This record gives sequence, structure tokens and C-alpha cells, in this order.
Amino acid sequence: MSAQEEIKKAVEVSLKRFKLKEVDFLVEKPKEASHGDYSTNVALVVSKQVKKNPMEVARQIAQGMEGKIFKDVQVVAPGFINIFLKDEVFNKDIQQILKQEDFGENKNLKNKKIIVEYTDPNPFKEFHIGHLMSNAIGESISRILEFEEAKIVRVNYQGNVGLHVAKAVWGKKKNENLSWGEAYVFGSQSYEKDEDAKKEIISTNTDLYDPKIRETDKYYVSGFKETLAAFEKVYDKLGTKFNDNFFESEVADFGKKIVEEGLKKGIFETGEKGAIIFKGESVGLHTRVFINSEGLPTYEAKELALAKVKYDKYKYDQSIVITGNEVDEYFKVLLAAMSQIFPELAKKTMHIGHGMMRLPEGKMSSRTGKIVTAEFLIGKVQEVVLEKIKEREFSEAEKNEIAKKVAVGALKYSILKQSIGSNIAYELERSINFQGDSGPYLQYSLARAISVLEKAKTEGIKELLKKAPETVSTFVKMMQYFPEVVQKAGKEYQPHYIATYLTELAHEFNNYYAQNKIVDSKDELSPYKVAITKAFTVIMKNGLWLLGIPVLERM
Repeated sequence: MSAQEEIKKAVEVSLKRFKLKEVDFLVEKPKEASHGDYSTNVALVVSKQVKKNPMEVARQIAQGMEGKIFKDVQVVAPGFINIFLKDEVFNKDIQQILKQEDFGENKNLKNKKIIVEYTDPNPFKEFHIGHLMSNAIGESISRILEFEEAKIVRVNYQGNVGLHVAKAVWGKKKNENLSWGEAYVFGSQSYEKDEDAKKEIISTNTDLYDPKIRETDKYYVSGFKETLAAFEKVYDKLGTKFNDNFFESEVADFGKKIVEEGLKKGIFETGEKGAIIFKGESVGLHTRVFINSEGLPTYEAKELALAKVKYDKYKYDQSIVITGNEVDEYFKVLLAAMSQIFPELAKKTMHIGHGMMRLPEGKMSSRTGKIVTAEFLIGKVQEVVLEKIKEREFSEAEKNEIAKKVAVGALKYSILKQSIGSNIAYELERSINFQGDSGPYLQYSLARAISVLEKAKTEGIKELLKKAPETVSTFVKMMQYFPEVVQKAGKEYQPHYIATYLTELAHEFNNYYAQNKIVDSKDELSPYKVAITKAFTVIMKNGLWLLGIPVLERM
């Protein structure tokens, strides 16, 4: 039982005096160390139910709390109970960390199958920084849920049919020298400005819904193959391996059939020019088109089919779909329609909308050609990192590998360090700062600790906890909270809790490193110092893995 769980149990035992059925309260690490190792708001919650002064309730609960791990229990205004733990609790935790390489794992989702859909770049277009955000978030959430023993199925859903494909194919046919990204931009601009081009693109779009035409159109075949191959190169850099790919062409006909059947049941209605719509206003939302006036299924119809196709293949307990938050309202309508067609699947489906990444140049747009690709951004960051480490004693191959991993770490940390719904103003120089709030800072802190362990090994100093200092450091205390942080990140689908925790822990380690000579054969506490350094590396490796940030043993 963890210290947090033991505290909660002690509080629950003390609460019996109030004869309440159920009390929902928090036991968590306070922001200030002076407020204890843990603090609980239980008295503030209970006082509302029993209609008593919170301080009086807090004192009654504190008096009834018993536990071998408690050093002190204090009541402070307006009614918090602060708990201080005995030093041996923290040293026992270090022992556990040293024995358990997967420290931080839990079994909260054991035997649960969760399908996570993220990234979703469309063939015939470029992999831009919006996809980079979705990938970083989706990969991290997948790993956090895996750390809770869920069976994760990573999937991509990609638009290989639709107007965007027709624009790119039409543009390529008009000018074969254009890249596929350029062809899409040319097609988009022509669609808006030239009525004849618009008619041709609409006709191309209709044609490409026919699988026989897709299989024989050389432009379509080459574009599909080339862009997917380019995506795989990016995934390799980012450390993502998808279990499956779903394409719009696989669900288009099924989606149309679902909507047409729903129309007969009164779930959908006929709108202008024969389009089939879902009246979202009936559930406080807005109307959306599911089959357009040309008789083609829209994204909405295809998403309905996709949910069923994914379930039929994987029988998931939960389906998580991660996209930019500009489609949040769209997903609300989609789930409202799904709840009437596939009610059980709607209950299992969760949409997570993330914010946008903006560079100093402003928001990108693939339609206008003002796009920043993931490859370009990773390469740009890599160049700057290479310049910073050019004087270090590494081979050119090592420098390039370090620069690549640091660049990926810098970008992922910048995305994951704040709540998922927030927009990000990316600052390149800040993202690669080796001295603070950044991915490279975490990578460097771990590399430093690994170097210390290598030195200890050379000098024959083994990690031992037999002789410990009289007072436990803040650095050691911090390590206890990692499992709780992982659980909170998993429960709320928020990797930023882990990013923040690792940054604080790395800061404590670097302070400890600056104030203590860790490897010293003449110091009887050196084995202890080496032991807590090794424990730090276990947590940092696990934490960085959860964020999808590459580990570097030398920097």
C-alpha cells in the first residue's frame, strides 16, 4: 500500500464517527513543502454535509487518524489537514524503485482494450505541425494507458478519398512537376477561383470514389504510395508504430448506408438540394450534413461507419479519438447521432481535442500553401542543436544522432508541457535550453545521472541504503510521487502532469548534484547517494518513455 493510500484509509476510518455514506475527498502533495508531505481537503468537504465549522471537523478527523507512517498531523485554516511522514517511508520507497524497473506502473486498466486514433494525416497532403501535435499527444496518452496495463491498439484514420484528394490529383495532372503538397495547393486555389476547374475537380472527386478508377489512375496510385511512405519516415523519427491504418474509402459506402437507414427511422432528415442532415438543435447542438447534395457521404457519415468497423475488428472497451479542437463541436454532433444509431459504441467513444501550435509566422494553412511541415520543423531544430554541440567531443555520427533525439525531445516537451486543450506558441531557442523548462533539460539531467553511476562503477561504489543521512532530502521525497502522477495523468488524459513532475524532479536532482559530491570512496554516505541517483534514473527513463521523449546516455 502506498503512503497516499494509507493516508486515505486512515482518514476513512476516522470519518466513521460522522456516519456519512460516502465522502469524495482528495489526498495529494501540497504545492508548498512546509504544508506537509501530503494534504487533504476532507474536512472542507465533510463540514458542508454535517454543517459544522471546517476547523472543528478537521481537528476531529485528525485526532482519529492513526498510522505507523505518520510523523505529524497538523490542522491549518481554513480546514486542511497536513500530514508529515516518517523519514523511513521515503527510504523504503527508494528500495522499491531500485528493485522495480517499471516503477510507476499500475493495474488500473488491466485487461482493458483501448483503441487510440491519432495523427490522421491525409494522403496527397503534407505532414504538418498540427499532425505533429496530434502524434505527440496520442503517443503519450497511449503509453500512459499502457503503463496502466491496458492493451493499446494504435490506429491512423486517413482520407484517401474526398475533395482534398481530387484537388491534389487534378493539380498533379495539370502540372506533373509539382510536389503533392504543391499540387494540392494549386488545386485548392483553382477550385476557388476558376469555375471550370471547380467542375473538373468535382467530377474527379466523384470518379475517385470508384475503387476501380483509384486502382488504375496512375496519379492517384503514385500519390497515395509516395505520401504514405513520407509519413512513415516521420513516424520513425517520432518513435511511433501504428498497429493499423483505416482509410475513408473503406468506410464511405458503409457510412452512406448507415445514414440512409437512419433517414428511414427518422434519425436524419432531408435538407436542401437533397442532402441528408442531422438536426443537432434537437439536442442543443447544430445541424450537420451527413450525405451531401451530390449523394456522397461526408466525414460525419464515414465516422459513424469507422466506429463500427473499428469495433468489429478489435472489440474495444474504449475508443479514444484525438484531433485538433477546431472540430470539437463537430464531434459533439457526431456522438449525438451515434448515440441513436450505435448507442453502445457512443458510450465507449471519447474525443480529445487539442490546441493549435503556432510559430512566429502565424497559423499555418495547407489550403493556401502557408504550411510548416513536421520534417521542416524537426530539421530546423536539429540544425540549431548541432550548432550548440559542435565543440563537444563526439563523432559526427554521434552528434547527428544526439541532435535528432534532442530535437524530437524539444518539440514533444513543448507540446506536452501544458494541458492538451491549450494553444502553443512555439519558441525554438527556449525549447532547446539545456538549463530549464525543456525536453533537452530532462534528457541532459538523466545523462548526467547516468554518468555519475558510471563513475561510481569505475570506483567500485555500489548503491546501498544501509547508511542514510539523518534528514531526508527534498530530492528523495519527490521520487515517491511518481506513481501518483502517472495515475492522475491517465485518469485525466493529461501528459502535462508527468512533464511538470519530471521537470521539478530534475531540478531537485541538479540541486542535489551541485551541493553534494555523490561519488566519493572516503564518504560513508556515498553508497546511499549513488542509490538515490540510480533511483532517479529509473524514474526519469520511465517518465521520458511515457512522454515519448528519447533517452540519451551521453550529451
